[in-house]
Amino acid sequence: MSDPRLTPMNARVAAAHLRDVPEGVRRVEGSARQINLPVVDLLRSPEGKRDRQLLYGETLRVFEERDGWAFVQADKDGYVGYLPGTSLSVLQPATHWVSAPATHAYDAADMKSPDLATLSFGSLVTVTGSATGFAETPLGFVPKVHLSEIDTCMTHPVAVAAGFLGTPYLWGGNSRCGIDCSGLVQAALLACGTTCPGDSDLQQADLGKTLPDGTPPKRGDLLFWKGHVAWVADPQTILHANAAHMAVAYEPIQAAIERIQAQGDGPVTAHKRL
Repeated sequence: MSDPRLTPMNARVAAAHLRDVPEGVRRVEGSARQINLPVVDLLRSPEGKRDRQLLYGETLRVFEERDGWAFVQADKDGYVGYLPGTSLSVLQPATHWVSAPATHAYDAADMKSPDLATLSFGSLVTVTGSATGFAETPLGFVPKVHLSEIDTCMTHPVAVAAGFLGTPYLWGGNSRCGIDCSGLVQAALLACGTTCPGDSDLQQADLGKTLPDGTPPKRGDLLFWKGHVAWVADPQTILHANAAHMAVAYEPIQAAIERIQAQGDGPVTAHKRL
């Protein structure tokens, strides 16, 4: 059975490339659009629960717009869901991305001017001009020091993830304002040029090589539990977004294993190396 999180089909429309589309469901090519808000929830259904989030400038394909809602599939990981049609704009290729944990877009090339929006790490922007210390974008003026050119990749995902320390835990979150365990893994890998699914079970299936039980962990490994994932920061410590701390935090590996087991979420299900 197809995974509905990754299958662009609802009761009315389906992506043209899909096979086995039920009778009465219309095949559509969809149209390329992008996000025009700092962060927007990608919902399971119109007005439903949040599954993931998309950031400013991220691109997607729209298969249907109906009653103010757009049925979409995100380009970064193939995740499918619904978001408000007002959160979409025409495609404008990004030239830079936000490589600081967060930044502001200002009304003028002046740090004392009104801030117009807060952008999270990983947001995509189109630079249209330059001023002293600032890049001009359609959203406002962004400090140049907070931006990297679009083809720039960071070198180590754990170092990237550490930039989210203290970020509040948010189920389905993908931004510096709130992030969950799989969002932290995805943000770090995407910044390093590695594609990554959106949910921890998909990440466990797709990422890295499974190591034998008893293999000593090293920095950059991933530990998985049922419904959870964590970076190995060093042989004794993990870095993860977790509900116990309600934040991105470091935690001793053995203490985390014991805590998670005690709360009824079971043992480590996989130790993987990228």
